[in-house]
Amino acid sequence: MDSSQQAAPDGPLRMRDFRLLLAGATAGQVGAQVTLVALPLVAVLELHASAFQVGLLTAAETAAFLLVGLPAGAWVDRMRKLPLLIRADVVRAVAMAGIPVAAALDVLTMAQLYVVALITGVATVFFDVAHQSYLPRLLPQEQLVAGNGALETVRSSAQIAGPGLGGGLVQLVGAHLAIVADAVGYAVSALFLLGIRRPEPAPEPAPDASLRREIGEGLRFVLGRPLLRVIAATTGLGNFFTALLMAVQTVFLVRVLGLSPAAIGLMLSAAAVGGLAGALAAGPLARALGQARIIWLSSLVTGPFALLWPLAGSGAAAALFAVGSGVVFFGAVVYNVAQVSFRQTLCPPRLLGRMNATMRFLVWGTLPLGALVGGAVADAAGPRAAVWVCAVGFLLVPLPLLFSPLRRMRDLPAPVPDEEPTAAGDSSSEATPVG
Repeated sequence: MDSSQQAAPDGPLRMRDFRLLLAGATAGQVGAQVTLVALPLVAVLELHASAFQVGLLTAAETAAFLLVGLPAGAWVDRMRKLPLLIRADVVRAVAMAGIPVAAALDVLTMAQLYVVALITGVATVFFDVAHQSYLPRLLPQEQLVAGNGALETVRSSAQIAGPGLGGGLVQLVGAHLAIVADAVGYAVSALFLLGIRRPEPAPEPAPDASLRREIGEGLRFVLGRPLLRVIAATTGLGNFFTALLMAVQTVFLVRVLGLSPAAIGLMLSAAAVGGLAGALAAGPLARALGQARIIWLSSLVTGPFALLWPLAGSGAAAALFAVGSGVVFFGAVVYNVAQVSFRQTLCPPRLLGRMNATMRFLVWGTLPLGALVGGAVADAAGPRAAVWVCAVGFLLVPLPLLFSPLRRMRDLPAPVPDEEPTAAGDSSSEATPVG
């Protein structure tokens, strides 16, 4: 057993390599959250894009999950994960750096924004699949919830600091120059990842390897297990309406509520406090209420607060948008920590890449669709109407969970052997029932 695993009983933060992984995630997430504010503001303020064009930009950022989501898992399972993470960071840094360069030369167009969004989206697909597949190789099983909780804490902290930083940078130097922070963040992330020293053997190549068969294995593993199917349906529905919101929120906040870039950044940062609270509370809530129960409770209890979004108005009433987002993000992060940890525990190591890629294809593949719908509704009926559609949609998100075996469980089933799944691979009889 290597030193990193020997340190595991004291918690993942005692492990040097995990701290480097966490530091890389911090740098990348802060940069990405700056771009969450700055990129749509480049389109709205500098290129005067319509609501549908902004929706199309959001769709371009996530289209890669539909285009390469499934084969990415098979490819990731054939590669060492750490070098892939580093290469993805470098690609994203270079692509983002092209935006301020083009703006300085006065040749920036919406077409370039779409291309950059597609390139970074493809790199993000490979990064995210490899990242979720690498963590179980870095941490022992009993540390996965703590490790995922730490990563979600970083993500939520970046969601607090990043948008405020992004809004301030846009206010000070302009939207296109604020994008530099994202390029720097990805470059710094790559440098931290280069410092990880734990050996990672290359996967053994299968003599009869077939991309189609390997993709099929991932699909059968996910679709052959009822709990993974319902988690995929719920997460995909939630992501559809999240993308709808992301496509229209900048237009809504700028053109309906009349907020400045700095105010938008602070608004999104304040909303992300709920996500940080969710990351910190996920572990204790799962232990107190049960990992299965918290999955459906988190979305059922927090989803109705989405109705505060379209009720927001100018002045002090704009705070309703932040309050609604904070509560909804709290529930989303608690849900994510519980279900991702379960997926990592359930899946045999040789299938982690394909399982994660299949789940990402199913649940993130709805993102470009939601973004396009959001842009179309905002163009046809106005941004507030689109936000209403999104808010009502969040009330529907927990329905697949409420009509599934999860509603009768307290805890999730034990991991299955490393073998081909059967149709009843995770039936409710394997879990602890709720009285």
